[in-house]
Amino acid sequence: MSETQDQEQTVKVNMDYDLDTPITSKVGLRQGLASYGDPHFSLFLRKVFIKALGYSEDALSRPIIGIVNTYSSFNPCHANIPQLIDGVKRGVQLNGGLAIDFPTISIAESFSSPTSMYLRNLMSMDTEEMISAQPCDAVVLIGGCDKTTPAQLMGGISANKPILHLVSGPMMPGSHRGVRIGACTDCRNNWAKYRAGTIDIEDISSINDELAPTSGTCGVMGTASTMACVLVGLGMMPFAGASAPAVSSARLRIAEETGKHAVAATKQLEKLRPQAVLTRESFLNAITVLQAIGGSTNAVVHLMAIVGRHPKIAGTIDLDTVDEIGRKTPLVVDLKPSGDNYMTDFHNSGGMLALFHEIKSLLFLDAMTVTGHTIGEEIARQSYVAVPRELSVIQPFDKPLYPVSSLVVLRGNLAPGGAVMKASASKYRHLLKHSGRAVVFSNSADMAERIDDPNLDVTPDSVLVLQNIGLVGNPGMPEAGLIPIPRKIASEGVLDMLRLSDGRMSGTAGGTIGLHISPEAADPKSVLGIIRDGDIITCDAEARVLRVELSDEEIQERIKVRAQQVQEQKAPWEARKRIRGYRGLYMRTVNQAQFGGDFDFLTAAGPEEENAS
Repeated sequence: MSETQDQEQTVKVNMDYDLDTPITSKVGLRQGLASYGDPHFSLFLRKVFIKALGYSEDALSRPIIGIVNTYSSFNPCHANIPQLIDGVKRGVQLNGGLAIDFPTISIAESFSSPTSMYLRNLMSMDTEEMISAQPCDAVVLIGGCDKTTPAQLMGGISANKPILHLVSGPMMPGSHRGVRIGACTDCRNNWAKYRAGTIDIEDISSINDELAPTSGTCGVMGTASTMACVLVGLGMMPFAGASAPAVSSARLRIAEETGKHAVAATKQLEKLRPQAVLTRESFLNAITVLQAIGGSTNAVVHLMAIVGRHPKIAGTIDLDTVDEIGRKTPLVVDLKPSGDNYMTDFHNSGGMLALFHEIKSLLFLDAMTVTGHTIGEEIARQSYVAVPRELSVIQPFDKPLYPVSSLVVLRGNLAPGGAVMKASASKYRHLLKHSGRAVVFSNSADMAERIDDPNLDVTPDSVLVLQNIGLVGNPGMPEAGLIPIPRKIASEGVLDMLRLSDGRMSGTAGGTIGLHISPEAADPKSVLGIIRDGDIITCDAEARVLRVELSDEEIQERIKVRAQQVQEQKAPWEARKRIRGYRGLYMRTVNQAQFGGDFDFLTAAGPEEENAS
């Protein structure tokens, strides 16, 4: 350090302790001081303890980049996060910043009871409060597993410091009998074959060893990969960040690049806060991406929650927006579960940059990104060499995998608040317009007990209905919406039936399945909650209709009886008033699926007046 620099550093240090100079800075260590009643002492004490970690005054004078660490030994999706943290730190420190990592909770899909969705809002609170409480000028959010990235974005929008996302990346596919397989579409397809008796216990055991051969998120267009692509569509992550494999050197270079962008963001603090970067056009781009990739139905509920966190966007985008954009957006990415390929194929086909070139006419190119450039500028400034058509999983815009509306929003007396269906993942397209007799299961336990009963009154034309797996009814809206085909039907070679629930299904799953039905069955006013065996249900995806063929009078009479039963039996909707802990908080304040399943007090609008009293 030169003599002049040394003198300047001494002046800065002395100013920290000059009692006659007010501490007004909102950056670096001077922001968000602990409340000791004396801000100078607060800063003095903060420096005492940070120096215990060996930081110098020179280091502490640089922009501070927080790195959110969601590593967990229970989370194989995040196994590479220690290496990603090293990569981000390298990028930060090569560009003049100080990188400090800190932990938040980690949500792993298969290791979260009762469901990962139950913990998403808790993670968003953790993320928001840690970003707000600690002196970070910008934050890199490292996540990956399904509910992690939406939780981080929800918390980051609410905290409103510059944030950049870095995902752990998809895993590589495995192999069984010479055929590529991968988590987790092939998990479900092969389990269905095992249930139907077409493969034996030795096969399913061998397949189990190969479905997840590396760390990383599911290697198909499931929720994790969908949300990664959506983050790029929103402008919150560099283009290459969505698809590079978790175990690749490219993933580590992306981590370094993210650290570089985070330091640059501190020089444009007001411009690059998430509430400034994200506009209505950003969300429209994200929904366009969602439809073009045939993304997870889970992304719809997450996007509604993310929208609800933004003070300027909340109320301007809803389920109808998702459907409207779908009507003009073709599905052009040939990946499971709507197609045949894996995320490694998408990456090798050019990933998000190649997709943007294909759907450019549908995008709002003036939407901003966290790099400080618009989407259009980012597309133009990145070198692009198109992969030959015959080698690419990205289909031509005019010859898509599915014409339009990969995801549709259904409404009718059965779903006045809406329901979501991935039409492109239907295995029997005739079921997209179908009427059939309801076979009703009152909850997951009832389904598990009766679904394979040889005496179950069910045919391939029946409509399987699963109640009470919604946000409150379960709680947590589990991924049980992929109702198994009854064994006696599956053994006949039937691969798909019309299935309906108030729950979710994995983004890796396929079938003709109506999900997120709102209001959920646990609500005493829900029509889903009063469906009985034998009721005729009609689904018409083209007309966007989901209804039960009952008169309004019959529906109201059943609802009246149902409301009385809920109160007398102290069902979840009633019992939640006296439940302790996080579960009580969750069940009393979670909003319905069409609003994203967020807590009412976390939304930009806050709780309604009657709930706040």
